[in-house]
Amino acid sequence: MAIRQLLASSAALALGAVMASAAMAQSTEQAPLSPRGQSIHDAAAALVKSNNTERLDVLKAQLEAAGVPYTLHAFEGGNRQTGPMSGNNIVITLGEGEKDIVLLAHYDAAVLRDGAFSHGVVDNAGGTLAVIAAAKALPVSTMKHRVVVVLTDQEELGLIGARKWLEQADKSRIAAAVNVDVAAYGTTVMFGLNNGPASAGLVRTLRTHCADTNTDCVAFPVYPPSEDRVFTAAGLPVLSLGIQNPIGARQMWLAFNGGQDNGLREGFVPDVFQNIHTHEDKMDKLKADDVAAFADFVTQLVVKIDNGQH
Repeated sequence: MAIRQLLASSAALALGAVMASAAMAQSTEQAPLSPRGQSIHDAAAALVKSNNTERLDVLKAQLEAAGVPYTLHAFEGGNRQTGPMSGNNIVITLGEGEKDIVLLAHYDAAVLRDGAFSHGVVDNAGGTLAVIAAAKALPVSTMKHRVVVVLTDQEELGLIGARKWLEQADKSRIAAAVNVDVAAYGTTVMFGLNNGPASAGLVRTLRTHCADTNTDCVAFPVYPPSEDRVFTAAGLPVLSLGIQNPIGARQMWLAFNGGQDNGLREGFVPDVFQNIHTHEDKMDKLKADDVAAFADFVTQLVVKIDNGQH
């Protein structure tokens, strides 16, 4: 075949592939949600409020409607910008056991630079609802560990909710902690390796779980800080997890771990960081069936941890 014909043919094939991909994406976007995905979507939409007190009230109502008992852990927090501020963590205790597996996600949303209140869907309504869904699915009656779910407040002010909860917790009971932050879309699981030697066993368990479930997982030598850092500072084993699309996850890896010559164009900002802490962190970013699938992944991971596979 002549080179010109070959190039024309290749261009036509490429255009056809792009159009087919676009059509498939449009079809996927228009596909109805699964019942579980629809439930997560509706719960996330209800969390879009004008302040964190209203978000707390919505979560309480959702848990009460689902018949999930909880307690409130009130604390005094705030920072230099806000001044003293009361906060409330939601604590759900499931099952029994001499040791605890702690599941964490922060429910508070950020106040933006212009004073507006973020919708907080990617950061972190999706993660909060993934943790709740994962906890609901756990076979707690047959588990060796007690499971403690902590939905924290004031993460956006400096990881305050997790720190205040851990200060009053019995640390000797904590066998493992799993933190979920930024988990609203995508099927690639991101996790950090920067949680200290105490977390090495949990990382091995997670790597095994990724292989067992044929899940695309990306390990970050340096992972963005979240409430896992509070547990790391206390010398406790902890994982920090999030989800993204595969390209976005790897762009984020390069941004945090690639150094100066990371291959990203100058000034490039990974997709997720164009959304969180901006006016763009809205419901249109949520892929509720992705959140449901990730919740299943977390449930199965916790079962492996419970079985001592770390």
